[in-house]
Amino acid sequence: MVVQLQGALARRDRWLAPERCSLDRAIGVVGTRSALLLMREAFYGTTRFDDFARRVGVTEAVASARLKELVEAGLLARVPYQEPGQRTRHEYVLTDSGCDLFPVALALMQWGDKYVAEAGGPLELTHAGCGEPIAVEVRCAAGHQVPLDEVAAAARKPRSGSSD
Repeated sequence: MVVQLQGALARRDRWLAPERCSLDRAIGVVGTRSALLLMREAFYGTTRFDDFARRVGVTEAVASARLKELVEAGLLARVPYQEPGQRTRHEYVLTDSGCDLFPVALALMQWGDKYVAEAGGPLELTHAGCGEPIAVEVRCAAGHQVPLDEVAAAARKPRSGSSD
């Protein structure tokens, strides 16, 4: 049960995973434990630096470095706020790009609930609109559920005007 490599990719010995691999690049952005846990906290509504560090259980130095990287990657935005009588500080809010990472985090959580966590994990995530459990699935644009052995991978055709 594996992905079906097609076209130029079918002969695996003739190509290597390209440097521009999207998975490799994504891992470069969120591939640390602390980065993923900081994003988890952002999904749960955490915005303040001290709360991120405390809830994730990392040092302020680690929280600062990871939050800076997540801002530079465009997953979080740093927004100023000021409590009455206090200096201006910054909070971290999800961007559209950060929100789009939620299914990835949910998929990892779903996998962890099934294979790693005791008793299925501590949280049950449901659709607030109807109360039913939510799950990440691989589906094609026509709506079919697609198992791993029905996924086909081929080299993407260069976009017109692209130097690739």
